[in-house]
Amino acid sequence: MVEPVKIDAHQHFWQISRGDYDWMTDEVADIRHDILPPDLSSLIDHHGITGTVVVQAAATVAETEFLLGLAEQTNFIKGVVGWVDLDDIDAPQTLDRLMQSTAFKGVRPMLQDIEDTNWISRPKVKANLVALAERGLRLDALVVPRHLKVLAQVAKELPELAIVIDHCAKPEIADEADAGEAWRDGMACLAELPNLMCKISGLANEAGSGWGVEQLQPVVDHVLRQFGADRIMWGSDWPVLNLVGDYDRWRAVSAQLLQGCPDQDRAAIYGGTAVKFYGLEFD
Repeated sequence: MVEPVKIDAHQHFWQISRGDYDWMTDEVADIRHDILPPDLSSLIDHHGITGTVVVQAAATVAETEFLLGLAEQTNFIKGVVGWVDLDDIDAPQTLDRLMQSTAFKGVRPMLQDIEDTNWISRPKVKANLVALAERGLRLDALVVPRHLKVLAQVAKELPELAIVIDHCAKPEIADEADAGEAWRDGMACLAELPNLMCKISGLANEAGSGWGVEQLQPVVDHVLRQFGADRIMWGSDWPVLNLVGDYDRWRAVSAQLLQGCPDQDRAAIYGGTAVKFYGLEFD
């Protein structure tokens, strides 16, 4: 029997001397050092992970080009989600240039860091989202609960745009807080739209120190009920994960969180959904 493909659908690399990681303040000093493919290789080998999707960590095209260069040199990087200024009239030309690399799979505007909650619904941004969809590229939505309504509006208006919600939209669950009805209702509304998918990733950081199965199970259960396994993918959010834990622990806790799922559903979450969504290819 052929083993199912296993994908880490959300991880990062960076090289500090590049100088465009504006979010790396003293609060994240523990991960403010070069983190590159050799640092991840043994971890994914240990967990039998076939490949990864590397996601942007800086709001520059230069960083996207850096990640695409890593993909050319690294067999396990199967896709890159980069950054393009979607409020720029020249964004389609930039997309075309980046698409010269087959590893380029989509873009992620850093919506959580943009003060205007409705930025994604600006006419110029929406026009560039159409350009994204026309090229078969995807949108990673780095959102927090305040974005759920406008994301649903845009997704409904652009049904041809494939969107994945990063980190389950970052529910506010620190200090064992309940995710809240607004988050649950917002995610349920998004799940009604067939072009929306969701990543189970980043939840350890949202929960904070002491995170575990009991704290995260309600979030994961809600996402599973609303989206179904064929629209959910697993990601580590490594090395941001290292601020509150590590790869081994997140993998072990994830196994507990998903233990009630049939084998077929776990295979989708751990790899199959990401392969289909991002159009990942294997030699």
